[in-house]
Order: sequence, then structure tokens, then C-alpha cells
Amino acid sequence: MKMTREPASITPEDLDRLRNTGLDDRAISDATQVIAYFNYINRIADGLGVDLEPEMLEAENS
Repeated sequence: MKMTREPASITPEDLDRLRNTGLDDRAISDATQVIAYFNYINRIADGLGVDLEPEMLEAENS
């Protein structure tokens, strides 16, 4: 959530908390890249007014 809403506020302590849950630096990097990709795609879709696919609308409304 923090990576999406306030990425500049991520601190070394945030990374330490992730490491303490068992994630290594590669897993943290992978997660960060997935988060960034979804944020990018969502902004493109929202900016261009792309409609959700019917299956996604159903999942969103359930």
C-alpha cells in the first residue's frame, strides 16, 4: 500500500520489516517491480478511459 500511495516515504526500516518476514532482497525487488507495473498499467488504463473486461467487472462487484 505504501509503495503505491507514498513511495517516497519508504524507509530502510520498511525494508527491514519485509526482510524480517522472510523476504530476501530479490523477493523485495520482484514485489516492487510488480507493484510498479500494476500502478503503471492502471494509470494508463484510467488515463485513456479503458473499460474493464466483463470478468473483471463481475469480480469487482462480487
